[in-house]
Amino acid sequence: MLHFRLITPGNRTAEVVSLIEKTVGTAHLAVVPGAARNPRGDLVLCDVAREAGDELIGELRALGIDESGSIAVEDIGLSLSRRADKAEKEAPGEGADAVLWEHLEDATHEESTLSGTYIAFLTLATMIAACGVVLDNAILIVGAMAVGPEFGPLAGMCTALVQRAPRLAWRSFQALIVGFAAAILVTVGFSYFMDALDLFSRAKLDAERPNTSFIYAPDEFSFIVALLAGAAGMLSLTSAKSGALVGVAISVTTVPAAANAAVAFSYAEYKQAWGSTEQLLLNLLGIVLAGTLTLLLQKVHWAIQRRRTAKL
Repeated sequence: MLHFRLITPGNRTAEVVSLIEKTVGTAHLAVVPGAARNPRGDLVLCDVAREAGDELIGELRALGIDESGSIAVEDIGLSLSRRADKAEKEAPGEGADAVLWEHLEDATHEESTLSGTYIAFLTLATMIAACGVVLDNAILIVGAMAVGPEFGPLAGMCTALVQRAPRLAWRSFQALIVGFAAAILVTVGFSYFMDALDLFSRAKLDAERPNTSFIYAPDEFSFIVALLAGAAGMLSLTSAKSGALVGVAISVTTVPAAANAAVAFSYAEYKQAWGSTEQLLLNLLGIVLAGTLTLLLQKVHWAIQRRRTAKL
């Protein structure tokens, strides 16, 4: 269930209440006249089945409540109510399958922001991965994958393509390009520093690395795994099962590929650097493609659900 907290102008409250009462899957409607001070208006509270949340948000925005008042939505961790159970049964579809497009856009917008923290995490992850590729240490590679924040902009790109949001697309693209460029540049310097300390060496980079050689030798599985990870990642975001994102993060080799490219470049091993770059690009392309297709399928699915509900 979702909890809606609305601030509505006094002259629009009756219209909003009527809309909520007509929406299948709502419960626990409460109105507190004149409670809001900034902006001034009435406070309207209600609980809504997740399946009906996106439609209600869209209709509230059509009424202009987001401009003249406020729309706040949060997940309810526990709701012990027969009326809530009834509302969830009446709502079409399953809550786990529902997509809150406004929430998704807002979340990916925040995650795709090119901030100092984002660059710091991506750079640190790339340096950790650099240690992993030189030492042929799979544990460090996995750790670097988990630390990397690059799925945020990738999800933002997918959402922007489906929702036709050019600003979000540019913001996400900028975060990916600038973020990886900064991370690779710093990691090249880090590689020089580690070489000066005699901790990195060309011999270690050129040696057989059975645990990490896949990073600079992309094949069909590189793209296939990226596709699967992209689909899983978008499902995780849209279903609010964020725990699955950790598995997505450690199943693709974006950060390790960037790290291997940086270290190889520092030793003028351009063949390895190019192979790693190919791996990076294949992963980015696969995730965006699969994530976008996943969102499109979800959008079509819910359009069909709404049509079926409207006919009943």
